[in-house]
Amino acid sequence: MPKTIILIPARMASTRLPGKPLADINGLPMIVQVLRRAEAAGIGEAVVATDSEAVQTAVEKSGGRAVMTSAGHPSGSDRIYEALEEIDPEHQVELVVNVQGDLPTVDPADIRASLGPLADPTVDIATLAAVITDPAERTNPNIVKAVGSLIAPDRLHAATFTRADATGPGPHYHHIGLYAYRRAALARFVKLPPSANEQRERLEQLRALDAGMRIDAVIVNSVPLGVDTPEELAKARKMLGD
Repeated sequence: MPKTIILIPARMASTRLPGKPLADINGLPMIVQVLRRAEAAGIGEAVVATDSEAVQTAVEKSGGRAVMTSAGHPSGSDRIYEALEEIDPEHQVELVVNVQGDLPTVDPADIRASLGPLADPTVDIATLAAVITDPAERTNPNIVKAVGSLIAPDRLHAATFTRADATGPGPHYHHIGLYAYRRAALARFVKLPPSANEQRERLEQLRALDAGMRIDAVIVNSVPLGVDTPEELAKARKMLGD
């Protein structure tokens, strides 16, 4: 298998949940809970990329690895690219998985599955999606929908991503913001200017599609809980409780 690394971006500046990466979930900081799941995927080294010395200290105290990155990055993609170049200046790593630092319930098997589409040389970026089963999600602008053509029972060739209402007979797909990049695709992506569609929808992945890059999504069975609020933090604590 091509050499792979998992990078987990983590920044402290969350408006809705201050200090989010260090929020305690059953005795471990949230960022360490995510790191443990990334390690359990078993596809390569997992490293946290952060702008916070407190996060770095917490990760290292748990036996993990963290690298410091600039505080000025506009997105997690820019942060992981800086970390990648620092960790692997010789460019031995070929595939990069970006796992968001606020997904403490992410399934290690789903992290592993995200690499599947990259076996196809025409795919630049792979991601995850799940079938929407709750009708309320179809009209929720906070739920990003993946739209495209099903090219295998568990694989979608993405045409677009949108916050707009899902219409038509379906199935409709909930996009999960976890990405697997070819290294060259990540390097190209972070150098592209934001596209008009990206700015309108506030969805970074549209920059790649607008530049002609191909994104395929693996269809998985469940959506990991993203923690952005105190209520979601309480839910995560309950889900990961003994």
